[in-house]
Amino acid sequence: MSFYDYQKSKEISSEVPSFRALIMATAWKADTPNYGKLKAAFPEIIEELEKIYFTGDKLKCPQANFNLKEEG
Repeated sequence: MSFYDYQKSKEISSEVPSFRALIMATAWKADTPNYGKLKAAFPEIIEELEKIYFTGDKLKCPQANFNLKEEG
């Protein structure tokens, strides 16, 4: 771990994101081997992320009123 990574982790955690949001954000940045590790460790979170990404399904919360599919 670099000092930059350590400082950045403190900065991100100060924003108070949920654990699920942190795992999903990590998945967006992960390379293929690390994505697989995330999926093995947190299958429910990653499967939900994949479902939303690939199908555009709305999130479970009722206030999620947006379209994730690109228009074009």
